[in-house]
Amino acid sequence: MSRKFVLTMSIACFAIGLFISKAGLAEKTNKVDSMYKELELFSDAVSIIRSDYVEEPKEKDLIYGALKGMLSSLDPYSQFMDPETYNEMKIETEGEFGGIGIEITIQDNLLTIITPIDDTPAFKIGLKAGDKIVKIEGEITKDLTLIEAVKKLRGKPGTIVNITVLRESEKKLLDFAITRSIIKLESIKKAEIIESGIGYIRLAEFQEKTQRDLETSLNKLERDGIKGLILDLRNNPGGLLDSAVDVSGKFLEEGQVVVSTRGRVENQNLIFKSRNKNKHLDYPLVVLVNGGSASASEIVAGAIQDNRRGLILGTKSFGKGSVQTVVPMSDGSAVRLTTSKYFTPNGRSIHGEGITPDIVVEYKDRPEEDEKKDNDSLKMLEGLIEVEKTAEEKEEDKKKEYDNQVVSAIDVLRGIIIFNSK
Repeated sequence: MSRKFVLTMSIACFAIGLFISKAGLAEKTNKVDSMYKELELFSDAVSIIRSDYVEEPKEKDLIYGALKGMLSSLDPYSQFMDPETYNEMKIETEGEFGGIGIEITIQDNLLTIITPIDDTPAFKIGLKAGDKIVKIEGEITKDLTLIEAVKKLRGKPGTIVNITVLRESEKKLLDFAITRSIIKLESIKKAEIIESGIGYIRLAEFQEKTQRDLETSLNKLERDGIKGLILDLRNNPGGLLDSAVDVSGKFLEEGQVVVSTRGRVENQNLIFKSRNKNKHLDYPLVVLVNGGSASASEIVAGAIQDNRRGLILGTKSFGKGSVQTVVPMSDGSAVRLTTSKYFTPNGRSIHGEGITPDIVVEYKDRPEEDEKKDNDSLKMLEGLIEVEKTAEEKEEDKKKEYDNQVVSAIDVLRGIIIFNSK
């Protein structure tokens, strides 16, 4: 028996066993026959490469290459990860890695920034949600997979990576030289009273510790006399599903639907409900979103909106509403596969659609004349009294930085609070 035939039969038998276990014994014979033919094609190609390629190929490289191509052909989020890449992914989920600090996807065949992560090199240098990365170190990114792009962007802290960006509002390409650093992912970036009775929480990422951190922040704000809350999910790329369910549950009654998932396999069709057994928080709520709000952020925004628990303000979210399941393989590699999609409590698909705010407010930079007027007044005052500002005073100044979407949210909450008090 030829080695080619043995390889064909081995692969075919494995595949059919998997096929039957998943689909059941009642599958039609023609589907099995079709699988045989497709696997024979694959086997023929492997046999030709092994016998005729100019250099003797490594069999593992052939199989890994085939698996990478197979998974990447499905969608931008399905991937085959070799052991090294899988280990890097696990390091990232632990909350610290070396890179520039962006979440990326492939959109319209272009490597696209979902959002720069707060306080990272990418954020500080001015990269924006929606920017298209067309080159990394001079290499065109069009044919790169997500994993390949991530590998090129990450590196030793202190080293520089050069990227070229296409930005919709600019007429020419933009070049950036970005110094990599250790990226520490924090869940809660800020929690404070920004107006009398109005609290503000900036939630940057949904992690395992998010529920605990949110609980601590909310308790502090409640001690300070909170009457209304702004939950800022702008430029939040998402994270863990369980964390999104727990965050939503803080503001919903026990048993209210947060999100559902739907897939081809029955066990992927799930409904997630609020499991908050404590008294839910019932003060007025405004959730801020924008084009950098994705995945878990959109789950929270959709749950709040569909359950009529609060108002969503800002601009339309990204629309990343698919669920990836990571399956470790026997050799230390792993398959990351899209297995279902997210739907809001009212049955709206998040994927490709995003969450449209109840109140649409485009982000605008502070008018130059207002900023100049404030700077002139400040200089005049500093000329009259030479006083070194304390750390607390400097922090207070930061709170007053102009953000028209936050200002709009404050106005909305003021109105609700006044109306409720009558």
